[in-house]
Amino acid sequence: MPVRKYKPMTAGTRWRIGNAYAEITTDTPEKSLLEKKNRTGGRNAQGRRSMRYIGGGHAKQYRVIDFKRSKKDIPAKVASIEYDPNRTAFIALLNYADGEKRYIIAPQGLQVGAEVVSGDAVAPELGNALQLKNMPLGTVVHNIELQPGQGAKMARSAGTSAQLSSKEEKYAVLKMPSGELRKVLVNCYATVGEASNGDHSLQSMGKAGRNRWKGIRPRNRGVAMNPVDHPMGGGEGRASGGHPRSRTGKYAKGEKTRKSKGSDKLIIQRSNGKKLA
Repeated sequence: MPVRKYKPMTAGTRWRIGNAYAEITTDTPEKSLLEKKNRTGGRNAQGRRSMRYIGGGHAKQYRVIDFKRSKKDIPAKVASIEYDPNRTAFIALLNYADGEKRYIIAPQGLQVGAEVVSGDAVAPELGNALQLKNMPLGTVVHNIELQPGQGAKMARSAGTSAQLSSKEEKYAVLKMPSGELRKVLVNCYATVGEASNGDHSLQSMGKAGRNRWKGIRPRNRGVAMNPVDHPMGGGEGRASGGHPRSRTGKYAKGEKTRKSKGSDKLIIQRSNGKKLA
């Protein structure tokens, strides 16, 4: 997963650090696993702009990912490692023994030709999916379910993983990528290994145009606006604008942003080290 530093042949490549895509084996996706993906341009169902700084960008097709790994005890061979424009991690195309093809999030180190399988009694090896209760302590996992059969919800982005710390009756304790300690039902499935493309965070766009290709428009700072346009606007010279807040006046720093959820009771320790249970 190396990165590539470009020579300063142009202004756009002077600061660009890109992905070398050394793991990618093909640039042609599986047609049967592609779906149409419409762009909103930041507009809602009424056609009114509800999100600023969104628009344009290159057309993309959605790759259907198997987050449930529901084909149990049927071996599959890795046919290719591919780039997915809709996520940061790479994806792997699996050819199952019965002829079906599916995409999964590619674990780091998975090679073309390797064999993976999901099930209750499979070995805890790279790329295999099994229940947390059947994994040894210390196993590094990604693609973790929150509810059995729901499909993976946690540790899906590039380079992320969680570690199985302990098992307590019907719960397994996981150390999440943020450092949070959380209980998850032992019947939940997870995939062994770390999500691929761990060097994703080391990339540098190099020029504004690369963000435009991604559908991200220029962002205007609130302190550079007039008072009529933003609570932080106005003032003589380069005024700070007061307490950071949104365009509607909601504080951007200092307030809790996470809503209370039913799974809060399963959190043992927050990422900031605060113990809850």
